Amino acid sequence: MSLSPERPEPIWLTIFRLLRWDKPEGRLILMLPALWAIVLATRGLPPLQLVGVIVLGTLATSAAGCVVNDLWDRDIDPKVQRTRNRPLAARSLSVKVGLVVALIAFGCAWGLSLYLNPLTFWLCVAAVPIIVVYPLAKRIFPVPQLVLAMAWGFAVLISWSAVSCNATAAPTPCLGMATWLLWGATVLWTLGFDIVYAMSDRDDDRRIGIQSGALFFGAYVSHAVGIFYAGTVLCLMQLGIVMSLGLAFWFTLVIAALLWAWQYYRLCQKTIPHRTYAQLFRQNVAIGFVLLVGMLLGTRG
Repeated sequence: MSLSPERPEPIWLTIFRLLRWDKPEGRLILMLPALWAIVLATRGLPPLQLVGVIVLGTLATSAAGCVVNDLWDRDIDPKVQRTRNRPLAARSLSVKVGLVVALIAFGCAWGLSLYLNPLTFWLCVAAVPIIVVYPLAKRIFPVPQLVLAMAWGFAVLISWSAVSCNATAAPTPCLGMATWLLWGATVLWTLGFDIVYAMSDRDDDRRIGIQSGALFFGAYVSHAVGIFYAGTVLCLMQLGIVMSLGLAFWFTLVIAALLWAWQYYRLCQKTIPHRTYAQLFRQNVAIGFVLLVGMLLGTRG
């Protein structure tokens, strides 16, 4: 019996992969700081409509960022084992289609931002240039993960300001100490998990001349990740004190700290299976949700 020829992938599925919706952990890990912020800013009682706007906004923004990244890197990705099958790298989609998809995603994010107050809207606008130029950072900046971390930090500022910077808010600074402590924790956390993610690409990045924090820190990269995770814990500890968060928050922070310590221990081993880096990255999604539960419960007692 002869086998039928393999059917081409439907274009909708190719676009689905272009948006990385087949890899939800990358979408969730951007959504988490936004959810942290809205939970803390509302003391555990976020309006469902606003939560919906934030969730959809992060999905649209993440999708746009992925497409922009692949447009910039369409000639680099084929040279990297992990990225060679991405639709634009594999020429499964044209640049024109990629541009249209990116514009639609940015348009959706823009439409959702109109629901928000003026400061939050302009924070959304300010995040766009960072999203667009991030892929270029790996060509000129030794630690491009810092640029990504700054983009991730906007998720905190946007969500927090959506709650606290409105006409009915008290006449005090709407982005206070607690906001910036969460922002700092998010930036440091992102630096940590994204450098772990980049460690799997070190050989390819070195060969084609791409900048990466995983290469910049060299033999000390595991210690750098450990320092970033420790800084995350310290920022969250101070946040818990400033906001007088309850026992549930501290319990989940201990769990997170132990898991990050275990990750640091794993990264310090002389021999690390290649798949470990992706596993540790995905574990950070679970850690983020554990902390979200702690923040939700900790604001209530």
